Amino acid sequence: MTRPFNPADPHATPMADGHPYRVERRVLAGVPCLLELPPEGQPLRGLCVVYHGAWANKEGKLGVYAALTAAGVGVVLPDSALHGERQADTPPGLNAREYVWESVRRTVAEAPALRGALDEAFGPLPVDAVGSSMGGYVVLTIAHLGGLRRAAALITSGVWQEPEVERPELRAFLEAHRPNTHAAGLPPTPLLLASGDSDPTFPLAAHHAPTAAALGAAYAAAGCPQAFTAATFAGVGHYTSRHMRDAAMAFLRAE
Repeated sequence: MTRPFNPADPHATPMADGHPYRVERRVLAGVPCLLELPPEGQPLRGLCVVYHGAWANKEGKLGVYAALTAAGVGVVLPDSALHGERQADTPPGLNAREYVWESVRRTVAEAPALRGALDEAFGPLPVDAVGSSMGGYVVLTIAHLGGLRRAAALITSGVWQEPEVERPELRAFLEAHRPNTHAAGLPPTPLLLASGDSDPTFPLAAHHAPTAAALGAAYAAAGCPQAFTAATFAGVGHYTSRHMRDAAMAFLRAE
């Protein structure tokens, strides 16, 4: 149905930096997602998948990266496995760390199907990814597997030493994808690693510093040191701060 409106006072819609965008809910390859898209009639030139952290959900990221829509980039907010609408899928007997890594393992495993569903819905487009905390584990792994235009891993770690994780399938996942021992598989994908210097979950010296060193060495050895960026944010704990988000947005918008 077409509804007339006054162009001087149009419909109230979600806005980001003064630009309207629309929000849709879809289930793509079995994954519940929220989509932030440019207004109807404006073409898409790319997509950015945003992965949330442990014990969070897709709704928590609504609006955080919505300003990308003004540049024609659609924002895809999936519920990671075992989270949000998918909590009922959680297998019994997992300890807290196994829960996190089972979510990561399943989310990474379904990423190709999610990408295929996005291609079917919107056509083949370049895809970026940004993830915070547990979502950073997902992004580092997907970037290692290839296919991303750009990747941003925030408030996360590539160390992946997990003594509480005992399940064989999860130990195998950790050993196969640990970023600090598989850093050579990440170049040439442009990658941002951003951390708060007051993060109690991932202390800078124990997590950001060795991860940045391993990744920096890998990008240098691959002949593309400029493709890796490491950044820290003063006074920021275990959260995505506004300045960190803005740095990620600038990185994702780069050509």
